[in-house]
Amino acid sequence: MKWFSLIFILPIVAVIGFLVSGVEVVLPATPPSEAMTYTPMTQPAPPGIGSYDVLGHPVSKEEADRLLQTEAGRDYLSPENGAIEITDELIDLGRKNFYTETFGNEVIFTDVVGILDGPINIASMTKAILALKGQPTTNLQIPLKEDITVGGQTFKAGTMLNTGLDVPKGSVLPLGLSNHLSGTKVRVGVTCALCHAAIDGKTGAILEGATNNDIDAGLLLAMASNTAALYRQTGVNPLELPKGSHTYLNSQGELAKLPDSESFEEAVDQVFLSWAPGNFDSSGDQIDNPSQIPPSYTHDAWPYSWSGGSSIGWFHGLSSLNSRVFAFNADPTTTAENSEKLYGIDKETFLGAIFQNSSNSKFRLPEGAKPSEFFARVNPTPDSPGFDQTIKMPEYPNASLFAANGLMLATPALPVGTAANAMSAWQNTLAPPPNEFLSDSEAVQRGAVIFNQAGCVDCHSGRYFTNHEVIPQREVGTQPERAKASLGLKKLFQDPTTYPPSVQVPLPENPPVIPVPTDITPQRSIDVTFGITEPKGGYKVQHLIGLYLTAPYLHDGGVAAAADGLRQDADGKFAIANPDRIGLPGTLLQGINPDPEASLRMLVDRRLREAMIASNRANPSLKRANIDGRGHDYWVDEEAGFTPGDQSDLIQFLLSIDDDPEVLPEPKLAQGL
Repeated sequence: MKWFSLIFILPIVAVIGFLVSGVEVVLPATPPSEAMTYTPMTQPAPPGIGSYDVLGHPVSKEEADRLLQTEAGRDYLSPENGAIEITDELIDLGRKNFYTETFGNEVIFTDVVGILDGPINIASMTKAILALKGQPTTNLQIPLKEDITVGGQTFKAGTMLNTGLDVPKGSVLPLGLSNHLSGTKVRVGVTCALCHAAIDGKTGAILEGATNNDIDAGLLLAMASNTAALYRQTGVNPLELPKGSHTYLNSQGELAKLPDSESFEEAVDQVFLSWAPGNFDSSGDQIDNPSQIPPSYTHDAWPYSWSGGSSIGWFHGLSSLNSRVFAFNADPTTTAENSEKLYGIDKETFLGAIFQNSSNSKFRLPEGAKPSEFFARVNPTPDSPGFDQTIKMPEYPNASLFAANGLMLATPALPVGTAANAMSAWQNTLAPPPNEFLSDSEAVQRGAVIFNQAGCVDCHSGRYFTNHEVIPQREVGTQPERAKASLGLKKLFQDPTTYPPSVQVPLPENPPVIPVPTDITPQRSIDVTFGITEPKGGYKVQHLIGLYLTAPYLHDGGVAAAADGLRQDADGKFAIANPDRIGLPGTLLQGINPDPEASLRMLVDRRLREAMIASNRANPSLKRANIDGRGHDYWVDEEAGFTPGDQSDLIQFLLSIDDDPEVLPEPKLAQGL
């Protein structure tokens, strides 16, 4: 028997045993071995073992050792004051959570959305993985057995669906998918690793923290049976669709009708199919504005999210972001309490539209029922307003800068904040491996000088190449829709508070409450993010760590080109060689990964970018998804006084930046040039 046969047979035998016993089993139960990753070869960010985080205020190990000598210092570093200690155990828990924890989202994805009901299911994925014979892949391809029509598009039998799912060597599951088996019921949930870890196509090793650039979340969701349950992410409004026959009780106690389920499903499917691979709309603002999935190289990269919406609390807002992924982004039911304020949709209508066509009949709204009462009966986490494992913050149902919808991710039997804080502590150690394809050290050195001369260093400054500011959209000029994502939340905001990590989950009666300081992030950035001083919002200055792994570029992922999309002419200038290989229509939409060097040239050269934007805008799906690659008009081209050689040197420098940069430009140099 060949070795790869054992890989598949042994888990099946184990699963059969659990099915017989009736005990729930979760696969995978442990993270991959570090030997399967690039992490041992990287220069990691400082883990900070023995240091503390006091609600966003870092305390070094040396300072902590001094403080712990006094009663006042011990009080300051106590859990009752909101302090957590960075330990090896906390970091190990973070890595485990990153790879294995769904925090309960398998129920909404399987029982409500019906992620396993379409052509991408357990059987088809298992068959496709078996066909790999134990070898890794960066794109699990699943063939269609028959013609299907989804979102108005017909997919012919034999079509290979490019899922973008990464499968490690010898694995029985795609990276980031978690199977939950209880009795004969199989559920699939999603972990952080689905989007924020990737397989290296040449070696098969796992790049921890790298973006899965071609994961086609839109396709995966559109193929489900009740994608309409996720309409909050699309801009499809159930109030604007033709009424169907399914009745429910609205908030006024009146019998009303939900939208026609077929029209509703088709409208939502159309939106999801318009998303480019590598993009996802996590904003939950009832606007279709998917953005590129960011990497998890998070050390000193605050504020977090594209517009800087997570900026206070533990790990300078990173824990707020990690909580938000599960407590808000992945579960639309968590905003039902405020759906009228946020979207102008009655709470009962909001929930009824989610449940009217649920995959599992247990979660399907009965005729004439009141959706909120029905959800309360079937919710597997009755202490949480949604499906995922959360706790209500003191201000709930209002929200705060710390908890965007008034909820926090929580794990039973652990202290408040531990689930998110553990992942933050681990993510902050991640770094990309060195770019082994760079060999011209002199070009990198010259490129660092150009980086200064061009003024890049004015924003992308410091050890991690960011000044942490949020730039108004009107100034940076990038696609504006995503910057609006946080603007509506401020109407729910109250002063941020939390329960201290001295409190365990589930919460006791009348737990203590402590304030969350906001002084760790400049108020001017907070005001831009939430539209207080800038009506159109803004985008944060991204760090530049690992650019060679993160093409395409900008928040909408619209800046892209294939390696053969450009040519260098005899005079040294670069030009479009193949118009069918630029922009997203010439790369990811054709199953071609963007080339980092060519894509960065598109970013800094205005002539090339103009052609690329035109290519993006000519594509109806990208136009619908608000993706065009515009803005960030900071040029390093001939019109800006630079030669093609200068441009190439700059690109080599940008591609060299890892967590141990060969060159670290000094901001002061820019002032004298």
